[in-house]
Amino acid sequence: MKFVQPKPFTFEGGKRAVLLLHGFTGNSADCRMLARYLEKRGYTCHGPQYKGHGVPPEELVHTGPDDWWQDVINAYDFLKNKGHKEIAAVGLSLGGVFSLKLGYTVPIKGIVPMCAPMYIKSEEIMYQGILDYARDYKKREGKSAELIEEEMNEFQKTPMKTLKALQNLISDVRNHVDMIYAPTFVVQARHDHMINTDSANIIFNEVENDNKKLKWYEESGHVITLDKERDQLHEDVYQFLETLDWEE
Repeated sequence: MKFVQPKPFTFEGGKRAVLLLHGFTGNSADCRMLARYLEKRGYTCHGPQYKGHGVPPEELVHTGPDDWWQDVINAYDFLKNKGHKEIAAVGLSLGGVFSLKLGYTVPIKGIVPMCAPMYIKSEEIMYQGILDYARDYKKREGKSAELIEEEMNEFQKTPMKTLKALQNLISDVRNHVDMIYAPTFVVQARHDHMINTDSANIIFNEVENDNKKLKWYEESGHVITLDKERDQLHEDVYQFLETLDWEE
């Protein structure tokens, strides 16, 4: 079976637009099912893929949050240039952090941060996450165990400046959450072992809007968009978007 690399997507559903943002070491496929669900209900959905993601892990470590933020802004401008005046942002993990940053940087209709970190996990945990991602990617490419070990040994010699930059980004956004005035639906999985789940409470408590809610998904893990409660999540995100004061 040929290994197919995920790509950005655009699903034309209507005048209301939603930006769907994936997480660190993730890719556009993590948000694709949610996008299809919203498209069928009249929303145009666009999901970018950040530089260095969905490609061999050796490319990931040569990119950083500044590159990925630029990809997010380009995706926002892409929808604007298509004539969408009102845009909501839905993001998973790092994508959730970016959705919050959009909330105090550009006009945004509503925000759905899903399992978005506000606390910094240790660099060791983040580094282990990159190694797991790299190993998994190489397995999916169909490489032999010997070749994978050889490439992983080489990969671990690469300096990971990305992690420090990522910590700085999360810290910066955390300090600006109280500057967000857009309606916000905070989504958090109970079995999320990637981030400190108290992050959800911070976001919910500090966003400056009366139209805000927080929901815990009791059966799900970090990649909530692909987990067992995803159908409920799809419906909940849709219902939240329907509460927004869209002009069209």
